Amino acid sequence: MKIAILGAGAWGSALAISFSIRHQINLWTKDPDHAVDMGNRRINQAFLPGYSLPASLKITSQLIEALEGVDLALIVVPIAGLRETLRAIVSNNIRIPIIWGCKGFETETAYLPHQIVEEEYGDILSYCGVLSGPSFAEEVAQGLPTALTFASSNPEFSSRVSAELHSSILRIYTSQDIIGVETGGAIKNVITIAVGISDGIGFGYNARAALITRGLMEITRLGLGLGGKMETFMGLAGVGDLILTSTGDLSRNRKVGLMLAAGKTLHDILNELGHVAEGVHTARSVLKLGKKLNIEMPITQAVCSILHEGVSARSAVEVLLNREQKSEIY
Repeated sequence: MKIAILGAGAWGSALAISFSIRHQINLWTKDPDHAVDMGNRRINQAFLPGYSLPASLKITSQLIEALEGVDLALIVVPIAGLRETLRAIVSNNIRIPIIWGCKGFETETAYLPHQIVEEEYGDILSYCGVLSGPSFAEEVAQGLPTALTFASSNPEFSSRVSAELHSSILRIYTSQDIIGVETGGAIKNVITIAVGISDGIGFGYNARAALITRGLMEITRLGLGLGGKMETFMGLAGVGDLILTSTGDLSRNRKVGLMLAAGKTLHDILNELGHVAEGVHTARSVLKLGKKLNIEMPITQAVCSILHEGVSARSAVEVLLNREQKSEIY
């Protein structure tokens, strides 16, 4: 296949490296200087240093050039840039199958990615889908074994695309539950911040396990409320992604929690990271949706109070761990 990967952050670059083994890949960044630097160095020094970009990989900042003659576009920009990217594709009178790897909710609308796609690109929505699951960009770039879920409402499209992308080191499993896959990928970032805070304070492995388990309950409750399926939250895009992100040292959202526990301000944390940590922007949207659906989200509430209301990390987590006793199913 000839594939355009739109978004040259760490994840886009890692996928470009992996897929280049079997496919012809165009990697697009909207920053011309970034494109020139990657082309000259054959390394994405800004977002994925230390991993060579294959000689066969075409790098460009021209969207039309990136999409010329491709069979598929894979959009891996941050959720905040998804709508803009789709509009740029449409404005160039391009209509091709697309898949996306964006995680989170759009801040202004609280939309999941598929809802943005439906608004901006809806006339071929049956030839679209989401790619998600437990995956650190650096490990994919190294060629370490990884498993992902590809969800599409069109079983034929899902089967065909996943077969093309599947390999022994990047295994692709299929699903028709777009909402569940997207919800799991979005909310786990919020829960991960809470786990990072708890670990940073030194509350131990028992507290970590409790937060991950109860966090999965929050993901599942809201995901079911939005129309997702239970089995999705027990799979790669649910519990799998949550465990990886909450416990892996490569996780940006975990780092946010650890640094909050150390007393750093959110402003300084985001400047230090230099990358998008989607959980920071997603937390408010998750809490808003929970209230709308009358679903209790105590961990999300605690994270929001720390990020946006000035509550100390220790105080918020202690309140969370000392909530009233209740049945585990709630």
